[in-house]
Amino acid sequence: MSWRPTLPRIIHSRPHLSLAVAVGALVWPFLPDDWHWLTRVLTAWDVAVWLYLVTMVSMMLRADHHDIRRAASRQDEKGPVILATLSVAILISLAAIVLQLASLKNHPDDLPLQYTFVALTVIGSWLMTGVMFCSHYAHLYYTNKETEPLLGFPDQHLQPNYWDFLYFSFTISVAVQTSDVTVRSRRMRKVVLGQSVLCFFYNLAILGLSINIAASLIN
Repeated sequence: MSWRPTLPRIIHSRPHLSLAVAVGALVWPFLPDDWHWLTRVLTAWDVAVWLYLVTMVSMMLRADHHDIRRAASRQDEKGPVILATLSVAILISLAAIVLQLASLKNHPDDLPLQYTFVALTVIGSWLMTGVMFCSHYAHLYYTNKETEPLLGFPDQHLQPNYWDFLYFSFTISVAVQTSDVTVRSRRMRKVVLGQSVLCFFYNLAILGLSINIAASLIN
């Protein structure tokens, strides 16, 4: 299948992500030409990430399990590919932050502003990881055709909503482990494993960056 017929399906199935990517791309040409190219790239990335977070959280606060089921039915089979692509993009943004910090040695007067910029990028990318995995877990749960649910929540008499999936996703992001939600299928364990590995290295990188920034401020 060619890309062109697939693009409208992606836009329809993931409107929040599509909007964020489009706005981030539109912002790029309007950024000042005298900015370093890396700063321009990260600024466009930040606009896309934070717009995605705002629109997704706004939708999740209003959605119930019926809304989640309808959203899950719209998403197509390319979900794992999109998820993997976003994960790689987040890791690339982290690598770009390292390069950005390395370039600050020649501009000591801009340190407070640049550190704020770095913090926004790192925090936004970390939050995006949890939110996009939350969305994917909800999609897998409500499109499951098996009799046994893919995840076991403590309140078994209630249909899980986005708060339940956010809780599950960010528990993995923070602790790289699950808590009182059980994983009941091999398919779901693969996704949980992928998020755990991604978050382990991301959290490790954030710790290293924090120590580096703290040492720079002290000196």
